Parts: sequence; structure tokens; C-alpha cells
Amino acid sequence: MNGPLIGVSTYREEARWGVWRSEAVLLPLGYPRLVQDAGGLAVLLPPDDPARAAAAVARLDGVVIAGGPDVEPGRYGADPDPRTGPPARERDAWELALIHAALTAGTPLLGICRGMQLLNVALGGTLLQHLDGHTGGVGDFGAHPVTAVAGTRYAALAPGTTEVPTYHHQAVDRLGDGLVASAYAADGTVEAVERPGPSWVLGVQWHPEAGEDLRVVRDLVRAAGLTPGSG
Repeated sequence: MNGPLIGVSTYREEARWGVWRSEAVLLPLGYPRLVQDAGGLAVLLPPDDPARAAAAVARLDGVVIAGGPDVEPGRYGADPDPRTGPPARERDAWELALIHAALTAGTPLLGICRGMQLLNVALGGTLLQHLDGHTGGVGDFGAHPVTAVAGTRYAALAPGTTEVPTYHHQAVDRLGDGLVASAYAADGTVEAVERPGPSWVLGVQWHPEAGEDLRVVRDLVRAAGLTPGSG
């Protein structure tokens, strides 16, 4: 088998390569490589008209919402904290549409860092706009343990405590409708969420694409139609 087709959201940014400096569609290499290493085929999803999200998801076997900038606080009814970054409105709109389309279709869905936060917002939850201690400094991943909540999908994949690569200053506050917390950091920060039920819906606050633990993404790929060990 070639493996299921997993779409990964991307973003627009000015970039430089060779002799060129121009607006580009960007995604750190770790994301598609993570999908590939887990046995899937990665396809990049550049920002588009949100009305086209359902059509895009209909052609995919799974969806990953990648990490990135802060979600605009107005999306969850809050005023911006002075430490919240500038809005990425185009990306918010597109990725929220992808999330809603995947949830409606029952397409396996993984949110990574910002992607987990946006999943929570999509389901009516709110975010804590600033916390300390979850990065290694500007531009450097930190690391800390997360502990799975017994009985959850995540705990079945990664029971007990796991050291994870982390880079975030925001986090889930009030959980969205139907979501449950499935892992916590030692300081009580929600580090994973999931939606119980027949569809595969999971969010992780850390960055698996910056590490070597494939358990979560392998299960996404399995749920998207790939049997373990093939691909």
C-alpha cells in the first residue's frame, strides 16, 4: 500500500530562497516528514477560501492542523492580552473550516499545538493567553513530561508519562463541547484533548514533529486507513 493521504495545513509568509524573496506557502519539514515516517502520504493545504474546505477534506483520508501563531482572541470572545501575537485571520478562517469539515465528515483529525487550541476554539472552548515555562527560549523547543489520563484514547497510545518537545505560551482554558482532557503537564496545563466517539479526533499541545515519538501519528494513519506496518 502507498498509505492514506494526510493533508497538513500550511501558512503564507514572506520567504527567501536562492535569488528570490517572495510570499510563499510554508510548513516546517518536520510535519510532512512526521506523516511520511508514520506511513502516510503527506499533502500540503495552503490557505484557501473557507467555503472550499469541505471539498478539500472529502479528498483526504486524514487531516493535521499544524502549529503556528496565536489564535485571534475574538474567535473565543476575549480581548487580546498584551502578550498575544498579531492575528492570522486568513489562517484562522481556513483552518477552522478544515476542522469543522473534518468533524462533520468523520475524517481523522489531529491538531498540533496551535492546531489543538484551534480545535478547542472550534468547539466553543477558550484559551489561556499566556503562561510561562513551556518553551526553551525564543526559537528553541523546550521539553517536559506529560502524563496521560487513564481511559482515554491518548493513554491507550502512550500510557503513563512521556517527555515531549514543547514550544507554546498559550493553552486550553475552558474545554470545547464534547472534548475531554487526555494529558496534563506537571503544572496542570492541558497537554492533550480528544473527542470520545467513533471518529478519531485528538489534539496535542506539544510538537511531535520535533521529536521521534510516532505513536500518535501512526495511530492517525491507522485510523485513516493504513494497517500497522504497511505503507
